[in-house]
Amino acid sequence: MDPITTFPTPNEVPVQAKFTYWLAVAVTAAAVAAGAGHGIAAPAAPSAADDDRAYVYRIPDGAHLPPNKLAGFDLIEDRDGDDLFVLGDAATATRLKVAGLRPKVEQRLAPAAWEPPKRSGQAPALTQAVAEETYYGGYRTVNAQYAHLDQVASDHAPLATVVDIGDSWRKSTGRPGGYDLKAICLTKKSSDSCQLTPNSTKPRFLLQAQVHARELSTGEMAYRWIDYLTDGYGTDATATKILDTREIWVIPIGNPDGVDMVQQGFMGGPTGQQWHRKNANHTHSTTTCTEGPNSGSGIDLNRNNSSHWGGASTSSQPCDQLFKGPSADSESENKALQGFYRKLFPDTRATGDTAAATAATKGMFVTLHSYSNMILFPWGFDGNTESGNDTALRAMGKEMARLAGGWQYGQPGEILYDASGGHDDWAYDQLGVPSFTWEVGPSSGTCGGFHPPYSCQNTFWNQVKPMLTYTADKAANPYGSNTTPTPAGCHGTNAADVAIPDAGNAVTSSINITGCTGTASATSTAEVHIDHTYRGDLTLDLVAPDGTAYRLKNASASDGTANLDQTFTVNVSTETRNGTWQLRVQDTAPQDSGILDTWTLTL
Repeated sequence: MDPITTFPTPNEVPVQAKFTYWLAVAVTAAAVAAGAGHGIAAPAAPSAADDDRAYVYRIPDGAHLPPNKLAGFDLIEDRDGDDLFVLGDAATATRLKVAGLRPKVEQRLAPAAWEPPKRSGQAPALTQAVAEETYYGGYRTVNAQYAHLDQVASDHAPLATVVDIGDSWRKSTGRPGGYDLKAICLTKKSSDSCQLTPNSTKPRFLLQAQVHARELSTGEMAYRWIDYLTDGYGTDATATKILDTREIWVIPIGNPDGVDMVQQGFMGGPTGQQWHRKNANHTHSTTTCTEGPNSGSGIDLNRNNSSHWGGASTSSQPCDQLFKGPSADSESENKALQGFYRKLFPDTRATGDTAAATAATKGMFVTLHSYSNMILFPWGFDGNTESGNDTALRAMGKEMARLAGGWQYGQPGEILYDASGGHDDWAYDQLGVPSFTWEVGPSSGTCGGFHPPYSCQNTFWNQVKPMLTYTADKAANPYGSNTTPTPAGCHGTNAADVAIPDAGNAVTSSINITGCTGTASATSTAEVHIDHTYRGDLTLDLVAPDGTAYRLKNASASDGTANLDQTFTVNVSTETRNGTWQLRVQDTAPQDSGILDTWTLTL
């Protein structure tokens, strides 16, 4: 089927948008029928008033609000100090104010470049032409991703196997425009490779992408990971070692119906479906949900999982972007994904939020999202509840963040906000496998947002690739012998910005440690992140609850490097863990100033 002359089905298009839809189809069809250069212009890009564009609103002190205060808004994966951010349209400002909040416009987002709608629904034949379908300047369509899987399996038969793991909501309910859910297994094959049973010979690493449809960069990272491993086998030492010793599984599109909607561009609302986050299940709303930055049809698959379903950062309103669904695990996509997880990983963890997975646990699971350059790990439902494997998860997250070039890491509630019903929480909760969410891409700048220019993917890949190879390596023994539950509260993070005056008095930032027993470790650590134009000016001290100061860093006139991102090891074994600890920072020389961004104390 020629992708140029096929058009998306109108079945899922809201009634008010059908006239625009059929007009676009008719004009495009006329242009195709006439042929290039025959005087028939392609459909003109629609214009929109400023108020139809997307806005990012800053919510001052949002991290300290009750969880239900922001439940009906589209919280994006970004945080600045204690401020959170909401995506919406011009009218969202009024809704936020009515809710008693004080929103500030952080930025106004330009829409993605207009393009004619792409093919809707799974292509009957995944040809080379289908493999080249792109949207928004280079991102692969669902069919292009699937054609790529088939091509890789054909070109690298000894290394790759494609597996159908279930159906999207549209396909499972017999509606047009639906898709299979597909995964690919990558390994140097033997007789027992790529079997859908949890007792695999080789340790497994599962990478999942584009569960949130609008998060375009995630599918591209999955695409490049597949190519790196298969094209590099036999020539790249790291890729070769990984496929010789590991079984790598990749789900490039976890929400194909939703991505299909995003591919349709401006159909479905003033700014179209480019902001669509959820799946395509529209049956739980009594009215048609307007597609835009603040609302849309469907169910948020990353809020629908049964692990602490219905808790923080979820909504019961069908048009809200965080709609949790009518019941836990209600969606066909999640049923397929969870069933697939169970076939890959054995259950190694007892029930209970503080129970630890066993030391014999093998495997790793990463689900990709966008954006804000963060590494997140369980528990997501409550930042004050640590998992039984917190020490190991935190250590792995720290190394991932370092490899990415200095990303943030922590539980969602520590560095972002609490969120319930996620895939990473479910996989760890039910199976014990180490589970992470990577938020790919910065929150601002040319490459910020959900639809960055395709050229930004080169930058993202250079950050993500070393984390992927590290994660594959860790799959053999992720927890080691360290399965002792971490006592609650024996570490803490303070992400509130503190201004450091130029050649001024020392400033402090506090962390209150509670719930611990005994004295601190002789190898306690203070991880410090400071934005400063001349870090040699700085002295740093860790101040214990009894007032004893431990010097972490002296000033050095010869160290003219900007910024400080360093973990200091300090012997505080004579100090009681519980109490208020302070990081004291002083700028000792003129002409430069900075900000203490965040610091984490582990005792």
